[in-house]
Amino acid sequence: MADKTLSGTAQISDEGIKKHFRSYETWQALFELVWNSLDAKAKKVEVGLRENALESIEYVSILDDGDGVDVRNIDDNFGQFNDSQKKENVEQHGSHGRGRLAFHRLASEAAWWTRRGDIDAVIRVLDGNIKAFTGDYIQPIEQHELLLNYASGTVVELKRLHSNLPPVAQLLEKFAVEFGWYLALNSDRAISLNGIDVAVPAHDRHTHSIDIGSAHFDVQVLRWHEKPTSEKSYVYLLDSEGKVRHKQLSSFNQKANFFVSVYAQSPWADNFSSEPSDLFGERARTTASEEWRKLADEIHDQVTHIYAEFLRSYVEGELKKFDEDGVFPSYVGLPIPYAEWRAENTRNLVRLVYMSDPTLINSLNKKQKKIVVRLLDRLSVSNENDALFEIISEVLDLDEPNLLALSRQLQHTTLEHIISTIELLQQRQLAVQKLRKLMDEHYRTVLETPDLQQIIENNTWLFGNQYETIGAEEDTFTSVARNLREKLKDVNVVDAEDVEDQAHFAGVNRQTDIFLARKYPTRDSLGQPYYRCIIIEIKRPGIALNYKHLRQLDDYAAIVKKHPAFSSERMHFELILVGRKISGADFEIKSRLKNQLAHGEMGLVSVDDRMKRYVMNWYTLLDSFELSHGHLLKTLELKREALSPTTKDELVRELQQEH
Repeated sequence: MADKTLSGTAQISDEGIKKHFRSYETWQALFELVWNSLDAKAKKVEVGLRENALESIEYVSILDDGDGVDVRNIDDNFGQFNDSQKKENVEQHGSHGRGRLAFHRLASEAAWWTRRGDIDAVIRVLDGNIKAFTGDYIQPIEQHELLLNYASGTVVELKRLHSNLPPVAQLLEKFAVEFGWYLALNSDRAISLNGIDVAVPAHDRHTHSIDIGSAHFDVQVLRWHEKPTSEKSYVYLLDSEGKVRHKQLSSFNQKANFFVSVYAQSPWADNFSSEPSDLFGERARTTASEEWRKLADEIHDQVTHIYAEFLRSYVEGELKKFDEDGVFPSYVGLPIPYAEWRAENTRNLVRLVYMSDPTLINSLNKKQKKIVVRLLDRLSVSNENDALFEIISEVLDLDEPNLLALSRQLQHTTLEHIISTIELLQQRQLAVQKLRKLMDEHYRTVLETPDLQQIIENNTWLFGNQYETIGAEEDTFTSVARNLREKLKDVNVVDAEDVEDQAHFAGVNRQTDIFLARKYPTRDSLGQPYYRCIIIEIKRPGIALNYKHLRQLDDYAAIVKKHPAFSSERMHFELILVGRKISGADFEIKSRLKNQLAHGEMGLVSVDDRMKRYVMNWYTLLDSFELSHGHLLKTLELKREALSPTTKDELVRELQQEH
């Protein structure tokens, strides 16, 4: 060849080149050089790293088996910046001639040893004058030793490294993120670092077949677990040989934490053209073709389904973190069935909001998440349910499907709120039926401890809605209250007149009374704090309440009032005496109950400034529940089926379960 030398300059200043790569990390210079190899149709790219005695990398080589540099048109390659001849090929990464000059971020000198056809050459660039290049045509025997046995290809050498690179293990991880998507979609390509293949990052692969008319498409959707550093979500069209004939951005690029690459391969793409079809010529296959438009719609539907599955899984993982971080309310103090419903309802609502716009909650810290979740919880079960719908729908700018889902969820919330209340009543009605049977058929043998004791503790709502949950036991208060009770004369003595069925007097005498005492802080109607002190004494079921038991209640009230520990004006007492029934021969209890009817409180026999006394019988309690909730129970048309358990032990065991 007549001219043995190559030289020229890039159409940009040194300062312009350096400014362009200012934000690049050192290893990104390697990325650009490897992309150049792949753009040159390389099937195999081998990166070699050589360390010095100090275990720092001092030399880098990048070998590929691609087409090589077209030195006959050197100005169109090394003379251009950001405008490579490869730019018209949709298979290219898109560096467009600039990638080769990124080397200066890492090294002071770069050399391109290349073979293309029957031409061998070497081109050199120094970082002191980056825009200038020089080179020589060489004989095949003079070619770089790594390239001697290749028909075509390039070896890039980086010498006099002035910046450090991460260790090989870390570089492999960075290369996997950068090139993994490309390797997964091009199984015939390979990249290695010091002989170690670059791995494909974790991903899910979904394959589908789509037929549109006579055209058949094999579609692969790859969802990446981590975002590829340089690749957006694209839809690629491949011909029968696997060459990319067209690519376009996916509509899912703005989805948080969702990264996909879609490949659709078909012989239909063999004649695909990126140019519009000639109206007077043969009908070309372009993006305006019916097949492509239908294919794009099918792909969108498939990726939408994949995204929905991903989002459900992702959101469930986030909700699990909410549980671990205590973001959801605890609902302490609420009845168990209602608390369970509230927890599930709030979870469903947060799930819906999260799936509608994951970025909304992802942007919050733990404390902010707690506030948002608790606001959603309170509003969803309040009279502002409709307002919540308006706020969420306006702020999130929901599309039609999500808007409909939100509307359904809030309607479902209202309905479920009603249903959960009715289910609670159903459970309690069943408890009432079982307890009635226990009092009717097994009252002579039921034992107060442990039988009735646990039943009462799990069903304090039987005494009225105000006793639905009366708090945890407070040891000191309970101990003092119990000791005061023991001061009552003959409080545990059972006389023959206390038992209507004399035949069972001995069995009743062996039973004991139940004593419950609870104290917990609350507030009155004016917002003033005070302690509510509840003391419940349940006489053994075989006893019929009479004037003697009423006197014991009065005596106990007097003792409580006089005790120093209970003298605070901030302590209000409710003493409740409960028995299976009131004796038919007693008139005093009935008279006292009648005198207090004006207060409108069931069982009230006495009231003063800090103390109320009640006498209740089981049948009145059971009837009151059924009467007060009869309209709901009738609405449900509850079927009163015969109780399956018939023995005392079975009834007790079921009643002792919490409701």
